[in-house]
Amino acid sequence: MTLYPKMILDALATVRYPGTGKNLVEAGMVEDNIRIEGMKVSFSLIFEKPTDPFMKSIIKAAETAILTYVDKNVDIVGNITVKTLQEARPEPGKLLPQVKNIIGISSGKGGVGKSTVSANLAVALAAMGYKVGLLDADIFGPSVPKMFQVEDACPYAEKIEGRDLILPVEKYGVKLLSIGFFVDPDQATLWRGGMASNALKQLIADAAWGDLDYFLIDLPPGTSDIHLTIVQNLALTGAIVVSTPQQVALADARKGINMFTNEKVNVPILGLVENMAWFTPAELPGNRYYLFGKEGARQLAEEMEVPLLGQIPIVQSICEGGDNGTPVALNSDTVTGQAFAELAAKVVEQVDIRNREQAPTKIVEIK
Repeated sequence: MTLYPKMILDALATVRYPGTGKNLVEAGMVEDNIRIEGMKVSFSLIFEKPTDPFMKSIIKAAETAILTYVDKNVDIVGNITVKTLQEARPEPGKLLPQVKNIIGISSGKGGVGKSTVSANLAVALAAMGYKVGLLDADIFGPSVPKMFQVEDACPYAEKIEGRDLILPVEKYGVKLLSIGFFVDPDQATLWRGGMASNALKQLIADAAWGDLDYFLIDLPPGTSDIHLTIVQNLALTGAIVVSTPQQVALADARKGINMFTNEKVNVPILGLVENMAWFTPAELPGNRYYLFGKEGARQLAEEMEVPLLGQIPIVQSICEGGDNGTPVALNSDTVTGQAFAELAAKVVEQVDIRNREQAPTKIVEIK
């Protein structure tokens, strides 16, 4: 029998912590360090304080759940370690120390082309010569494997400096990881928020991302536990919000901007991307038809005082490229390829501005 971390998490989701009534996974008590060697399983449980009165009973219940719901032959007894909350939470910035810039790509609602923008921005940045990684953090609707035509990829782990790390898939110069590589694409992913967050943390912390100039995170639409997990565990350089020009999408984009700029989150907004800005027929590249309204995202950018990074038109080739795994950004000679090249250049410019603003000022003593 082959064991997987999801099997362990599913078993632990049957154990409830008496203090909150939530199961261990939902309560975020399972650290993202599940180690599996054959039938031996080990991991850490996180408690608020070392004097927690339920500690021993919870450890025993966790062992029993794994033996009951996974396999009675699992070597788990005595392999569960304990951490307190302060020890378990990594400081933002401690994870991915070899990554220079981490950018979250978000949208207030689904269907605005956020994943299309993420995939093509990654390809455009790679074409500029940067080392790029793309994490598909849309746990419940992963689309990156299809957009890069790597649905059959099976990432595996390799021992690197004493740790078993997942090796990202590489295509078009971009390192890729997605929960879509590890679940059945024909089945719905029925996970509670805590389980999804733990899976995501594993894709971040237990993967061999290596040296990267840009690490793009394709976030789920709206606001959720996933966004909080990202903010709590990573020091984001900034966020990009994607919207269409129509008012219903702009209203949700406004909420997304407010979420990132909230004082409890405090992530800089690098800018807004207006997707589906206009329709341009391939045979009439000079014509523009504003199907969803005109300049809506530009007006929102001015209102919210954030940069407008780019306007991406609707062209049939974008849809075809996403479906057949060849992002349009691969060809910078086309209208859409040029649009994504310009978007990438704008993102680099905004990141440079942000980094200069955050750089410490050097005081020189004048004698």
